[in-house]
Amino acid sequence: MYLQEMTAFLKQKSYPKFELKAVFFDMDGVLYDSMPAHAEAWVKALESFGMPFTAHEAYMNEGRTGNGTIDGVFQAQLGRIATEEEKQSIYNAKSQLFEQMEVVRVMPYALELLKKIKSKGIHILLVTGSGQPSLLEKLEVSFPEIFERERMVTAFDVEVGKPHPEPYLMALQKANVAPWEAVVVENAPLGIASAVAAGIYTLAVNTGILEDDILLSEGANAIFSGMEELYQQWDHLFS
Repeated sequence: MYLQEMTAFLKQKSYPKFELKAVFFDMDGVLYDSMPAHAEAWVKALESFGMPFTAHEAYMNEGRTGNGTIDGVFQAQLGRIATEEEKQSIYNAKSQLFEQMEVVRVMPYALELLKKIKSKGIHILLVTGSGQPSLLEKLEVSFPEIFERERMVTAFDVEVGKPHPEPYLMALQKANVAPWEAVVVENAPLGIASAVAAGIYTLAVNTGILEDDILLSEGANAIFSGMEELYQQWDHLFS
């Protein structure tokens, strides 16, 4: 099944072949089980500024930069983008709420999968819309000797962010690989859209509250129920 999907992907893109040299990982909902806390923090922060927001909307906006999320809410509810002062105030409130919540756990089987990939000499890059300092600083503790700062693309590195292809195009550049030499692991609709727009084979892990169809409709090439299933199937995918 996976071979057929990859063959169809290569043909559709007119790519010469597939040779895995790099894997790009999203962070929230892929490496960390952090989305419930992010969603709750967004809901409370925006409501404190008089802006109704739901957990479902938070999941649908996952992967977007904080400023992008706030601008989207302002456009939908007020017909304008937020001022820089409004963005800073709301994002600071959201960050403080997130920091006050329980410690976010590592996603089960994330570390095992990362070790498996690294053992094969494949480059690993982080591609996240997050600018949450506590999580970015925690990476070395949670995943020792896996991530390097020069091989990360975060909210601090991009101008546009997901769903624009910019983050994954930047990852291709940092890894010095072609689109047919990389794979993306994502859990969010906007992240999947970004990876697909960059022309990269995209694996979706549904670790949140959204329906599979939402992730598949953004162009994911395969979908898994979580990181455990992806870990178990990895060798079948890329033997």
